[in-house]
Amino acid sequence: MSETNKKQVTAREFIGLVLSTAMNKTIVVDVERRKMHPKYKKSYRVNRKYHVHDEKGVAKVGDKVKFVECRPLSKTKRWRLAGVISSV
Repeated sequence: MSETNKKQVTAREFIGLVLSTAMNKTIVVDVERRKMHPKYKKSYRVNRKYHVHDEKGVAKVGDKVKFVECRPLSKTKRWRLAGVISSV
């Protein structure tokens, strides 16, 4: 493969609120997005929970965190903690 055909792959990253730290090295983060209804043009909120790998256990419940995509670490974990933005 030549140098001109290679594409730069960037990992997706999200910011969310920590809901749970009950598991070892895993936190549950809620990410809220706003979507627009295609017909009625009204915006509404959509929430999704992600299992994020927290190796050092720095995140606490209620913290705002940033996390990035990584290789699969388990059945449900495909995200790694990038840092704590604000703590409670």
